[in-house]
Amino acid sequence: MIDILKFRVPIIQAPMAGGITIPALVAAVANTGAIGSFGFAYSNAQKINEDLIAAKTLTKNPINANFFIFSPVTLPNEHTQNEALSALNQLPNSENISLRIPQPPFHLDLEEQLQPIWEHQPAMLTFHLGIPPQVVIQRAHSLDICVGITATNEKEALAIQKTGVDFIVAQGIEAGGHRGHFDADDDSDEQHSTTELVTRLAAVSSLPIVAAGGIMDGEDIRNILNHGASAAQMGTAFLCCDEAGTSPTHKHFIMNEHDRETVYTKGFSGRWAQGINNQFIKLMEKEPVLPFPIQNMLTNPVRQFAIKTNDGEYQSLWAGKSYKKARAMPVRQLIRQLVDELKLADLSLLHSHSIKIPRKTLNRLPRKDPSSNTCFLKILMED
Repeated sequence: MIDILKFRVPIIQAPMAGGITIPALVAAVANTGAIGSFGFAYSNAQKINEDLIAAKTLTKNPINANFFIFSPVTLPNEHTQNEALSALNQLPNSENISLRIPQPPFHLDLEEQLQPIWEHQPAMLTFHLGIPPQVVIQRAHSLDICVGITATNEKEALAIQKTGVDFIVAQGIEAGGHRGHFDADDDSDEQHSTTELVTRLAAVSSLPIVAAGGIMDGEDIRNILNHGASAAQMGTAFLCCDEAGTSPTHKHFIMNEHDRETVYTKGFSGRWAQGINNQFIKLMEKEPVLPFPIQNMLTNPVRQFAIKTNDGEYQSLWAGKSYKKARAMPVRQLIRQLVDELKLADLSLLHSHSIKIPRKTLNRLPRKDPSSNTCFLKILMED
């Protein structure tokens, strides 16, 4: 059996788009033995290629590449456009920002984005907000790339299982960033907690489950493993790591603004996403917004100006509900602390959980036992 986890701990660093999951972070996580992830939702093929090349120079260990599945979208009528634009132009800092209604295309072409993936062949490929075309899954499997898709309820999980992918990411309501509910226009999101969702999905699906949402320490990892997960996907926990591309103001709010709670908003992107409450979210609470991702394009100048001026009140400070437990430290130190906490929580759990990784993916990695031909990523830890 091939053991590719140096620390042998069931952690996938969550893919977070928008400049947070830079090569330094992804590689640092991978070098500890956990899985580092790129969030490539808004990256063009050239940027994806550059990031994958950079990561290869920093790590030889498995990494994950994540993409959004964008639904077809068109601009609403002119009246709605003007209302959405007017809402942003009434913001206190609007005099410093030039805004205009975006024009198509409203998102990048997935087929083009995936070209660097087929070339560099990362160990994992995951999708958020929906199911990719079957040809994509087949191409990934032909290259022995492990594929996972996010689900927020049983219906989505069963649809995912039918595609033949390798695992499901169960996103609980505690998770920061964009809600993975397939239908952005459907307000019937069941909003299960992470532990409840993992339990529900384990009862209806035979696929390994990676739990996401509110997981911040070793005790949290133990809890979701107890509920049937094979691993934990952690995003907010890594936002304040030294290697993360998180803006300084975003890091400041996570570490210091603990009197604020997280809330869901459509104000920044047009789709429900969870972040630390700030002035922008409050002002936009009842204002009209354009569909996702058009609203995201429209508000980009607002967010970029806020980053430039270190103004956290107008940045999208995506974070999960348990963000107050975040730690500011290098990745290696964080992973080591998580491992220690997990050992203390329940050592016995770490001898029975696994995620399927295709055989040829493992064959590309350094082996401790050259005779091994296992196709499982076994999650173990030394006593």
